Amino acid sequence: MAEKKLNETDRTLLKKVADLEEIPEGAHSIRRDGEGLSIYSTENIHIRPRPDGQGITVEVLPGTRGETVHIPVIVSASGLTDKVYNHFDIGEGADVSIVAGCGIHNCGTSDSRHDGIHTFRVGPGARMRYTEKHYGEGTGGGRILNPVTEIIVEEGAQAFLEMVQIEGVDHTVRTTRVSLGREAGITIQESLLTDGAQEADSIVEVALEGENSDARIISRSVARGSSRQMFALKMTGRAPCRGHIQCDSILMDDARVASVPEVRAEHPEAGLIHEAAIGRIAGEQLTKLMTLGLTREEAENVVISSFLNEEVRG
Repeated sequence: MAEKKLNETDRTLLKKVADLEEIPEGAHSIRRDGEGLSIYSTENIHIRPRPDGQGITVEVLPGTRGETVHIPVIVSASGLTDKVYNHFDIGEGADVSIVAGCGIHNCGTSDSRHDGIHTFRVGPGARMRYTEKHYGEGTGGGRILNPVTEIIVEEGAQAFLEMVQIEGVDHTVRTTRVSLGREAGITIQESLLTDGAQEADSIVEVALEGENSDARIISRSVARGSSRQMFALKMTGRAPCRGHIQCDSILMDDARVASVPEVRAEHPEAGLIHEAAIGRIAGEQLTKLMTLGLTREEAENVVISSFLNEEVRG
């Protein structure tokens, strides 16, 4: 596919969702306004467009290490509804990073929407880091994103998912489903920011099917204005396994947050924990920062940024 040029709006969106300023040199598939902008395969990572143009298949060969695949989507056409189906096959023993995400710039009068349905097979002993960032801007119609992520993590494989909604998304329903095999593990770290009248639903379901499988779901969110958030986080242990759900939210202004963590043990040696906390920014945090010369708004932004960007440890 012939490479097309980026405009300034493209660069802004790509920087926000994929930390790219130009078309990358490695394996990539960049989609713009419902069409392929640029696609490139490497010796170890093969990317094939679907015959209908509505998605791609990504094959990472067994043993591939140290490579990154970029698959961002950018939308600047008002009124566009785009739906894609992407499948990823991560070969045995591979160790790769996949950088996805979608940015919408909408200054027209109609809603712009992108739905990405991503399915993954992480092969035996493989390691995958998947980053998906969502961002919206513009003063026109709505910016709507409804991602679906389904992952099978096979024996001895490990997956790390970083799911981020930066700002500017008016409505989203985020659905993630995971199945873990023997000795397999996954960490899902979600960060979400809503403001104004924005709405966000996050549905995460993890099934620990294999012996000694391990899962962690860490969700951090900030709700401002009159926005609404709902988190439904479910973990089911069907073998000797370990699982932990942690859901923390900061509530501001007239926003609303509902957190519904659920753990279900279907084996006597399934060890599952869930925690949920919703509250406001502590006054002493703001006071301390304001004594350093920050305004209240600046202090709030420092606390929010630190909270949402705190790295998972352990």
